[in-house]
Amino acid sequence: MELPISGHRRTSYTIQANNLSCAHHQRFIIQNVSLEARPGEITAVAGPSGAGKTTLLEILAGAIPSGKVSGEVLVNGNPMDSERFGRLSGYVTQDDALFPLLTVEETLTYSALLRLPAGKREARQRVKLLMKDLGLDHISASRVGQGSISGGERRRLSIGVELIHDPTVLLIDEPTSGLDSASALHIVSLLRSMAVTQCKTIILTIHQPGFRILELIDRLLLLSGGRILHNGSLQSLEERLSFSGHRIPSHINVLEFAIEVTNNIDLQEIGDRDHSISTDTRKKTKKKKKKSRRGSSSYANSRLEEVVILGERFSKNIFRTRELFATRVAQAVVVGSILGTVYMKVRDEDGGKAALQTRLGFFAFTLSFLLSSTTEGLPIFLQERRIFMRETVRGAYRVSSYVAANTLVFVPFLMAVAVLYSGPAYWLVGLRSDAGGFLYFALVVWLVVLMSNSFTACCSALVPDFIMGTSLIAGLMGSFFLFSGYFIAQESIPDYWIFMHYLSMFKYPFECLVINEYGGRECVERVGGTGQCVLSGDEYLRQQGLKQSHRWSNLGVMLGFVLGYRLLCFFILWCRSFKTTKC
Repeated sequence: MELPISGHRRTSYTIQANNLSCAHHQRFIIQNVSLEARPGEITAVAGPSGAGKTTLLEILAGAIPSGKVSGEVLVNGNPMDSERFGRLSGYVTQDDALFPLLTVEETLTYSALLRLPAGKREARQRVKLLMKDLGLDHISASRVGQGSISGGERRRLSIGVELIHDPTVLLIDEPTSGLDSASALHIVSLLRSMAVTQCKTIILTIHQPGFRILELIDRLLLLSGGRILHNGSLQSLEERLSFSGHRIPSHINVLEFAIEVTNNIDLQEIGDRDHSISTDTRKKTKKKKKKSRRGSSSYANSRLEEVVILGERFSKNIFRTRELFATRVAQAVVVGSILGTVYMKVRDEDGGKAALQTRLGFFAFTLSFLLSSTTEGLPIFLQERRIFMRETVRGAYRVSSYVAANTLVFVPFLMAVAVLYSGPAYWLVGLRSDAGGFLYFALVVWLVVLMSNSFTACCSALVPDFIMGTSLIAGLMGSFFLFSGYFIAQESIPDYWIFMHYLSMFKYPFECLVINEYGGRECVERVGGTGQCVLSGDEYLRQQGLKQSHRWSNLGVMLGFVLGYRLLCFFILWCRSFKTTKC
C-alpha cells in the first residue's frame, strides 16, 4: 500500500514569542525545510541544540497539528493523512514513556495486542521474534522500572513498542542520547539492519555521533536555527566544507566539525530545487497487501476487546503498585479500627444531644477522610496520561475504551477498600445493629471512594502536572466540605454560592448516613440522657429537611457524580487527543 506524504512547498513552523518590549513577533522554529526519505535507508537529522531537529520529527510524525505548519508533508506524493499515517508508522520520543511495573515481555505483548488484529497467539509469537531481534530475550521477565535493565535496553524496548506492528516508516528522536558508545552503535546497527532487510524508511535525529555510527547513515540533513545547512550524503558535506575553506582535523568526524562551524557555513541551501518534506514507503507487492488489510479498519480491535486488554494492563499496574494497593488497604483497616475505638463509647442508651453530635462528627470525619485521600492516585493517573496520549495519537485504541477500562478496574478494588473500612468502624462505633444498616453504610462508603477516584481521574486529565493537580483537588475538596451544609447551614449560604451546596460531594453521602442511622428510630434524644424521649428519629430528619426517600435518591445523585466525572474525563482526554491530531 502506498501512503500519502509529499508536497510542492517548503515546510515552516513558527511560534508567537514576546520580546523585552512586550511586543509580539514570530520566531521560526523550522524555516523552509525540505527533506526526502527513502525505503531501505537511514536518514539522519543533525544539528546543534535548538536547531529544530525534534520539531521537524514531530511534524513528520503528526505530533504537531498540520494546521500549524505551513507548506506540505507528503507520503508517496500525496498529502499526508496524519491519523492514518500515525497508525502505519512508528514514532519513538526521546523520553521513554513506559509502565515501570510491567516486564519487558508484558510491555511488548500489550502493545502487540492493542495494535495487531491477529489475536493473542500471533501477538506473542511476534513479541518473541522481536525480543530476539532487539536482543531483549534475556531480560524478558525483568520489570522496566526497577533498575534491572540498562539504558540501552530500555531504549531498545521503546523502539520495540513502535516496531511491534511492523510500521513502514520509523521516526526516532535521539536514539543514542544518554548511551555509551557501544550501546549507541548497537542500536543504530540494529536500525540499519531493519532498514535494509525489511525495506523500512527510518528517520532519526542524532547529536554528535561517532565515526562508526556515521558509516551506517545514508542521508544527512544538517540544521541550524531551523534552516538547512546541508541535505545529502556525508561525502558531499565533506566536499562542501573543503570548498568553503575548512580543513577537517583528523581527530574529529565530519559531522561534529560541521556543527562546530555552523555559523561560518553559507546558509544557502544546495541548489534551487524545491523539495518538500517527503517520504517514500513503497515496498514489494506482498507487503502492500498486508498494509492494505490493516489500513481498511480504523482500529485493530473492537471496543470490547480494547477494554479487556486495557483492563488487564491496568490491573497489573494497580496490584503491583504497593504504595496504592497495599497502603490503601492497610489504611482502610487501620483508620476504620482506630475510629471505631475512638467513638466506641457512643451508644444509643447514652441519649442527649452530645451523643447525637458525636455520631454526626463520626460521619463527617469518615467522609472527610475518604474524600481527602484522593490525591494518592494522581501520580499514577498522570503517568498513564503520557502513555495514553502517545498510544491514542498513534491509533492503538479509542479514548472511550481507555476510560471504560480504567473505571471498571477500580470498581472491585475500591469495593474491597470500602468493606475493609466499614467493617471495624461500623460495629465498633455501635451504629444501627442490623445487617441492612451495615450493607447500606458500606454501599455509601463504596460510592464515596468511587466518586473521589472519578474526581481525581477527571482532574488528572485536566491539569499539566502533579503540583497543579494537588492544588486543584485540595481547593475543590475544601469547597465541597464548606458548602456541604454541615459546617454552615444551607439557609445561611448566600444565594450566589448555593450552587456549590448542590455540587458538593460531601452533602449527599452525609445525608445518606444520617438517614440510615436515624430513620425510623423511636428515640434519638432523651431528657437527661435516660429520661423521657423528646425527639424521635423521623422528627429529627424532618428538622434537617430530610426524607426517607432521600435514602435512595441521594445514592442516585452519587452514582451520577461517578458517571459525570468519568464522562468529563473522557471529554477532556478526547479533546486533548483530537487537538493533537486535528487542529
